[in-house]
Amino acid sequence: MQKFQNWLNKLGQAWMNLNPETAAGLFSKDVEYYESTLKAPCQNWNEVFDLWKIIPTNQKDVIFNFEILTSSENLCIANWRVERIQLPQNTKQKIDGIFVFKLNENGLCNYLKQWRTVEQS
Repeated sequence: MQKFQNWLNKLGQAWMNLNPETAAGLFSKDVEYYESTLKAPCQNWNEVFDLWKIIPTNQKDVIFNFEILTSSENLCIANWRVERIQLPQNTKQKIDGIFVFKLNENGLCNYLKQWRTVEQS
């Protein structure tokens, strides 16, 4: 479970620091990444980086927390929560989500699927 906690801590730090390079660096080159379960997944690292590179321009004051619900040798299910200010509207958002993800032998995520609920105020 420690490897999953480490990975989630690194992802959270990258997100809170608005650092897309560090966040994308946590994923393998051949990652299958579902930003939404209703859309086709990203099929490689470049597509994931394209998602993350907008973070510094569309949000600020990010707070990220997580709780690992269960894990096996290479699969983890975690509940994550984010509070942030969405830009340019300066709208406060709260997000409650679930990650199902796998790490490869190098500790990089090669599969991620997420579900989330967003509340704006």
